[in-house]
Amino acid sequence: MSGSRPPNMSQGEGFFPSDNLPLFNHNNRMELQQYPRRSKPSLSPTLGELLKRVEDAQSDTSIDSTPVHHHQVLELGYACSSMPPSSPFVLSFNNLTYSVKVGQNMPFQVCGKEELPHGSSETASMKVLLNDISGEAREGEIMAVLGASGSGKSTLIDALADRIAKESLKGSVTLNGEVLESRLLKVISAYVMQDDLLFPMLTVEETLMFSADFRLPRSLSRSKKKARVQALIDQLGLRNAANTVIGDEGHRGVSGGERRRVSIGIDIVHDPILLFLDEPTSGLDSTSAFMVVKVLQRIARSGSIVIMSVHQPSYRILTVLDSLIFLSHGQTVYGGSPGGLPEFFGQFGHPIPENENRTEFALDLIRELEEAPDGTKTLVEFNKSWQTKKNPTNRTCNGSKLSLKDAISASISRGKLVSGAPNNSNLTSSVPTFANPLWAEMMVISKRSLLNAKRMPELFGIRLAAVLVTGIILATVFYHLDSSPRGAQERLGFFAFAMSTTYYTCAESIPAFLQERYIFMRETAYNAYRRSSYVLAHSLISIPSLIVLSIAFAATTFWAVGLDGGFSGFCFYFFAILSAFWAGSSFVTFLSGVVSHVMLGFTIVVAILAYFLLFSGFFISRDRVPSYWLWFHYISLVKYPYEAALQNEFHDPTKCFVRGVQMFDTTPLAAVPLSLKLKMLKSISNTLGMNITGNTCVVTGTDILRQQGITQISKWNCLWVTIAWGFFFRILFYFALLLGSKNKRR
Repeated sequence: MSGSRPPNMSQGEGFFPSDNLPLFNHNNRMELQQYPRRSKPSLSPTLGELLKRVEDAQSDTSIDSTPVHHHQVLELGYACSSMPPSSPFVLSFNNLTYSVKVGQNMPFQVCGKEELPHGSSETASMKVLLNDISGEAREGEIMAVLGASGSGKSTLIDALADRIAKESLKGSVTLNGEVLESRLLKVISAYVMQDDLLFPMLTVEETLMFSADFRLPRSLSRSKKKARVQALIDQLGLRNAANTVIGDEGHRGVSGGERRRVSIGIDIVHDPILLFLDEPTSGLDSTSAFMVVKVLQRIARSGSIVIMSVHQPSYRILTVLDSLIFLSHGQTVYGGSPGGLPEFFGQFGHPIPENENRTEFALDLIRELEEAPDGTKTLVEFNKSWQTKKNPTNRTCNGSKLSLKDAISASISRGKLVSGAPNNSNLTSSVPTFANPLWAEMMVISKRSLLNAKRMPELFGIRLAAVLVTGIILATVFYHLDSSPRGAQERLGFFAFAMSTTYYTCAESIPAFLQERYIFMRETAYNAYRRSSYVLAHSLISIPSLIVLSIAFAATTFWAVGLDGGFSGFCFYFFAILSAFWAGSSFVTFLSGVVSHVMLGFTIVVAILAYFLLFSGFFISRDRVPSYWLWFHYISLVKYPYEAALQNEFHDPTKCFVRGVQMFDTTPLAAVPLSLKLKMLKSISNTLGMNITGNTCVVTGTDILRQQGITQISKWNCLWVTIAWGFFFRILFYFALLLGSKNKRR
C-alpha cells in the first residue's frame, strides 16, 4: 500500500475533509484497483469507541484551555482497533419463498417502487416474488443484492428485515443460528428506505441530534449525545454541511449524496448490529454513490452486518463489496464474492471480457437470458451446482461459535447498540423495546415540531390571517345587532356560520400530517419512539396555536357584533370557539391518519363538515329532523358549540326580543300602519283574555332556545361534549396510526 495513508488507518477512510480527499488522487485510484480481496476485513472501532476517544481528546485539551476543532475527531477516531478479528455475527437465510395473489393489490410499501418479477412462475393465481433464496451475511462485510427492476431485490431486503408477515414468508432467517424475534430485530437493526424522508427545514446536525435523542437512552448525558453526533457527522463525511438545512423543492439545501448520507446517519446513530438499505445509491452520481458505499463499508467494519440492494454498481463500488447475490425473477442466479464472477461466467460458457465491468456484463447477460424461451433456468441450475462444488460444507461451521445472547452482549460492551441494557438470562428482556420513557419521547417530538413551525412561520401566519379576515367580515356584516326579531334571527345565522368556520379553517391540518406521514412511519417502524408519544405530543403542541386563533376570532367578533353577557359572556364564547377548534383539529387530524392523499382528504373534510352544519340545528331544528336522521344530529360536531353559544347569548329570561307590535315584523303584516297593528293586538288580547300592549314582551331568549329545540343539554355540558369529541378523535387517530403504519407486506 502507498505511504499516503497512515498505517493504522483502515482502507478507504481517507475521503473525509480532514484528509483532503486522498482517495481521488491518481496514486490512490491505482491503489483501489490493486486492492487485494480479504476474506475477513479488519474491524474499525465502533462509534462508541470513537466517542470515547473524542471525549478523551476534549478532556486533554481542556487542560490547556485550547478548543477542540471538529476535524480532530477523525485523527483520534480511526486508530488501530483492539477488537478481536473474529466475526461473532452471522445472518443466515434459507429457502426464502414469498408469493402474492396475482389479482390482489400489491403488497404495502412505505415508499419506493414495488418490485414485481413480471416473468415469475405462476401457480394457480399466485405469483412468486422470491423462490428458494438462501445465503448468509457476516459481520464486517457488505452484502449487495443485484438484479434488474422487478427481480425481487427490495422484496429480499424486506424479507430479511422482517417487513413481510410471518405467515406469508416461507423459510427461515437466523442470526447466529437462532431465529430472530420481531421485537428484538427492531432494536438491533435499522432499515434505510430508498427515499430520503427528512424534515426540510432542519439542519444536518439538528436532524442527527433529534435522532440521537430518540435512539440513545436518557441515561446518556446531553454532552455525550452531542459528542456522538459530532463523531457520526465526521464518519459520514458531512462536516462541511453540518449547519446546512436539508432543503426541498422550495428551499436550497444539501446535495443528493449528502442527503442520502444523512438518511443513513439517522438510522445508525445508535450503532445497530444489522443495517438494511434499499438502493442507497439510487439517483446519485458515481462519486456520491461511491462515497455512500464507503460510509457503509466503514459501518460494516465497526462491527455491523450491512445488506443492501443495488441496481447497477460501478467498478469502484464493486471493489468495496464483499459478497453479491444476483436475482432474476425471484431466483438466485449467482451468489458469492465479486472476485468469483469471472470464473463463474467463464465456466458457464460466457467469459467476461477483460475490460468489461463485471456487474454490467452479468446483468446484461441475465437480461438476455430472461428474454429467451427457457429464461434463466439454465443459469439458476448452474449456480446450484456451482455452489455445491464451491461450498461442499456449510460455511457457517466456520462462523461464530458465540450464542446470540453472548454476541449481542459482547457488542454492547464494545459500544455497539447504545440503547442496549445489562445482560439478563432472557435476551429479549435484556434489550429494551424503546430507548426512552414516553414523556422523554414527547419532549423531543414537541421540540422538533416547534422548531419546524418556527422555521416555517408562514403556515401558522396564513391560518391566523384566514381567521382574522373571517372574523372581520363577520363583524362588519353583523355589526351591532339589535334585540329586534330580525336581530335575533341574524344572531342565529351569525353563530351557525361562526362555529362552522372554525371547523373549516382546521382543514389545513390535513397536509401538515401527510407531509410527516412517511417520516413517522420510518421512525416508528424500528422503535425510535412510541406512536402514543407522537399523538400526545402533537395534541399538546397544537393547543397554544388553537388558543391564539380562538382569542383572535372571539375578540374580533364578540363586541363588534354586540353579543350579550359582558366579560363573563366573552370568556364562555372564547371557550366555545376554542372547543370547536379543538374538536375540528382532532377530527381533521384523524382523517389525515386514514386518508393518504391531500386532495381526497380535503374533499372528505368539506363534505362531512357540510353534513355536520346541515344537522347542527340551524337549518332544521331537532324536533323537525326525520327520525332516521336523528343520529346524525347527535354526532354533528357543529351542534354542540353552536348550542353552547346560543345558550350563552339567550340565557337571560328577562331579555326581550319581541315586543307587542314587533310580532308582525317577520310577516306580511309588517307593512300595516302602526295604528292598525295596535287594533289587531287589542283584538288578540280580547280573544286570549289577556292584555297585550305595544310594549308587552312576547318572546324572550328562553323562548328562542325552546323554538330551536335547545332544551336537552346545558351550555357547559355542550362545552364538555365538544371537548370530549376532540379527545375521541385523537384516540381514533392513535388507532389509525397503530393499524395503518405496520410496514409489512402481506
